[in-house]
Amino acid sequence: ISLSFFSRSNSVRLLMTLYLTVASALPAGDPCEVNMCSNGGTCVPGTGTPFICICPDGFSGDTCNETETGPCIPNPCQNDGVCEATGHSRRGDVFNEYVCKCQPGYEGVHCQTNVNDCAGQPCENGGVCRDLDGDFKCHCPSPFVGKHCQLRCISLLGMEGGGIAESQISASSVRYSLLGLQRWGPELARLHKKGLVNAWSAAAHDKNPWIQINMQRKMRLTGIVTQGASRMGSAEFIKAFKVASSLDGKTYTMYRTEGQRKDHVFVGNVDNDSTKTNLFDPPIIAQYIRIVPVVCRKACTLRMELVGCELNGKLTQMLLSVSSPHQKKKIKRTLLISDKLFIHEEFLLATTLIYCSSMNMSVLIIKLQVLLTRSIFPGNSDNNVHKKNIFEPAFYSRYVRILPWEWHERITLRMELLGCDE
Repeated sequence: ISLSFFSRSNSVRLLMTLYLTVASALPAGDPCEVNMCSNGGTCVPGTGTPFICICPDGFSGDTCNETETGPCIPNPCQNDGVCEATGHSRRGDVFNEYVCKCQPGYEGVHCQTNVNDCAGQPCENGGVCRDLDGDFKCHCPSPFVGKHCQLRCISLLGMEGGGIAESQISASSVRYSLLGLQRWGPELARLHKKGLVNAWSAAAHDKNPWIQINMQRKMRLTGIVTQGASRMGSAEFIKAFKVASSLDGKTYTMYRTEGQRKDHVFVGNVDNDSTKTNLFDPPIIAQYIRIVPVVCRKACTLRMELVGCELNGKLTQMLLSVSSPHQKKKIKRTLLISDKLFIHEEFLLATTLIYCSSMNMSVLIIKLQVLLTRSIFPGNSDNNVHKKNIFEPAFYSRYVRILPWEWHERITLRMELLGCDE
């Protein structure tokens, strides 16, 4: 029996030695092919050890097989509050063992209470506050926008000033008068436009006239200013109209106020010269805006301006500085904004731009070298018409520098930056 036992023991020992030798000779595989981590732990191949277990909250140990203990296990804080232990005693109802650091909008020992964020009346300019879970939202009356309704979205969008190009304006039809010599095209529908032919007018046979502006990107529209015109000594204007909008130029939605089931009809002009302003409340978010005349005097004739802003709004409280101001003779005055000096038209034909988060000149020079090979922005064609350039993609910066690249007569600039706080 003894010999048989030792013989069997030696056989087992030999077999185990053979198995270990063969196993060590095999190539190393994925140590996490079989997850050795317990309690939902995640296995990750290690460096120095075959694998490492990343344990979920409440568990620890090499294989997540140990239960963590302490006043913050499990987290007693609600609504994403952060638990900070203040002692090493057991978890219980004695709250001085831990402190809950609450997220904004919550309070209480365990961050269980939603603060009424509207109690402090955060909405300005008649905005109505609605308390949310840990936050608030202001419903702003037009033309106010912003988190607190603190911004006015009332920029003139370019019909009068020329920022909207002729190619962006279209209409259902055009009236020709004086034996076809006068063309009342949609590109003439600019507020306060002068001249003998100075407005858009629909053809007499057009039973469903409209005029449309393509803003080229989604905009926030808060109002419209309309004006008629005089043709052959006769006053013509639109007495009432509707407004339709579209994001793609294919599907249009007629404007309705909140709770209204019928299309809203705006009151238009009462003569051919005075202006009439109508606000959109709520604002219209669209790329295409279409004016649909309902009642016209003599003919559907229109001059107009759109009011609104970019969706992100204008930058405010900018601090301006320049490399050098222009000085006229002995007058010690910095001319930051000018368009007609010495009766000459002056404007930038092309510009480039650099930006950085600090005024480190070496950073500026490096960015300049890179940028000059990429983007030369087209500037103005005269001293009065606006030119808008869009930064695609947008950039984050504290300082923005405009570098004149080509100009007419003298470097002269008026400008606006568009953007928003992050």
